[in-house]
Amino acid sequence: MKHSIMALSAALMLGGVASAQKVAFEEYNLENGLHVILHNDPSAPTIITSVMYHVGAKDEQPNRTGFAHFFEHLLFEGTENIKRGDWMNIVTSNGGVNNANTTEDRTYYYEVFPSNNLELGLWMEAERMMHPVINQIGVNTQNEVVKEEKRLRYDNSPYGQLIPEVKRNMFKNHPYRWTTIGSMEHLDAAKLEEFQAFNKKFYIPNNAVLVVAGDFNKDQAKEWIQKYFGPIKKRPVIKRETFVEEPITKTIKATYEDANIQIPMVVTAYRTPSMKTRDARVLDMISTILSDGKSSRLYKKIVDDKKMALQIGAFSYSQEDYGTYIVYGLPQAPFTTADITKEIDEEIVKLQTELISEKELQKLENKYENQYVNNNASVEGIADNLATYYLLYGDVNLINTEIDIYRSITREEIRDIAKKYLNPNQRLLLDYVPSKDKAQN
Repeated sequence: MKHSIMALSAALMLGGVASAQKVAFEEYNLENGLHVILHNDPSAPTIITSVMYHVGAKDEQPNRTGFAHFFEHLLFEGTENIKRGDWMNIVTSNGGVNNANTTEDRTYYYEVFPSNNLELGLWMEAERMMHPVINQIGVNTQNEVVKEEKRLRYDNSPYGQLIPEVKRNMFKNHPYRWTTIGSMEHLDAAKLEEFQAFNKKFYIPNNAVLVVAGDFNKDQAKEWIQKYFGPIKKRPVIKRETFVEEPITKTIKATYEDANIQIPMVVTAYRTPSMKTRDARVLDMISTILSDGKSSRLYKKIVDDKKMALQIGAFSYSQEDYGTYIVYGLPQAPFTTADITKEIDEEIVKLQTELISEKELQKLENKYENQYVNNNASVEGIADNLATYYLLYGDVNLINTEIDIYRSITREEIRDIAKKYLNPNQRLLLDYVPSKDKAQN
C-alpha cells in the first residue's frame, strides 16, 4: 500500500510539472508570408530573436552540395547597413550572444540579448533577410572557414565519416545521401552568382518563421516586427521535389577504411519514417531501451556483463522526410565485430518477440517527462522548439502536446514497431575499419 501511495504521489508530481511547463504563445503572419511566434516569459530580463529558414542540405543540387551550411557562415559577413566584420562586435558590445546551425532540413539563426535590446535583435535579423551582402571576398573567406571545419569534424576526426557513410549507403535518390557540410570541390567550383541565386530563392520571408521569446512588451514587439520585417518583399513560392526511396529488402553490405582509428566499429542502420510520424517516436523509445545510459539493455549486456565491447550505442537520426536508426559497437579483443552484431541482433529479436515490462515502460515515460521539462527549461530551448514545430512539423502546439504522444505509446507498439523496421534484410551492415595502410604500419 505504501508503494502504491508513493507511486501515485510521484505521478501527480510529474503531472504537475508537465502542466506547469505548458508554453503559451501567439502566432500570426505578416502580409509577406513571414510567420511570427511570440512567447512571453518575464522570469528573466533576456530576449531571444530567432529566424528559422526552411532550407537545408536537401534543397541543394547534387553538383552543388554544402550551400545551406555555407550560408550559415556567409550570412554573418555583413549587410548593407552592418559593415563586414561588425556583426559580432555589435552583438557582444550590447551584452548579447548569437549563433546559427544547419541540418538537412532547415537553417536557424538567433541572438540572445538583455531584454532592453529587442529592437536591435529584430533589426539585425531583418537586415540579414533583406540586405545581405554576398560578395566574392565573403565567399572566399567563409570557404576557408568551412574547409577547416570539415578537416576538424570529418576528415581528421576518429569515426568522423560514420554519418556520411551511413547516409551515402542508405539513400540512393533522396538528397539525404550527402552530408550537410557538403563537398569542398562543389563550393570551390561555384560562382558568386550561384550563391546569390541560392540566397534570393530560399532566404525569404515566406520561407521562414520569426520567434521572439523572453521578457518583452507584446504590442511594442509587434510594432517593431512590422517596422523591420514588413517591408521585405514576398518572393515566389518554392517548388520542392519529392524524393522517394525504394524499400530496403536485402542487407546492404559496405566497408569504410578510416586512417584515424585503431579499433574497428560495426554499424547497423535501418531506414525509418519521417520524424513527424508516430512510428518515429516509438523508435525513439526503442533507442532509449537499447542504449540510453549504462542501465540500457545493450550497454548492460555487452559492455558491463560480457565485456565484449568498449562502447555500444544506438540513436535515431530524425529528419523531415525519412529517418535513420543507427546502432554501433566497438569490440574489445578477443571479440570481433561479428560477435557484437550477433549480440545486438539478439536484443532486437527480444524486443520484437517479448513485451517490455510495465516497470520498463514506466521508466521510459519518466525519462520522456524529464526530457520534456528540460527541453522547455530555457528561453533558448523554447524558441528553437517553437520554430521547429511550426516549420518542420506544421503544428506549433506540439511543444505542449508531443509528450502526450510518448505517454500513449504501449508495450505492444514497441514490440510491433521493432518487428516492422529492425530486420536484417532491411538494413545496412557497415564495417568501419582502420585503413589497411595504417594496419600494415
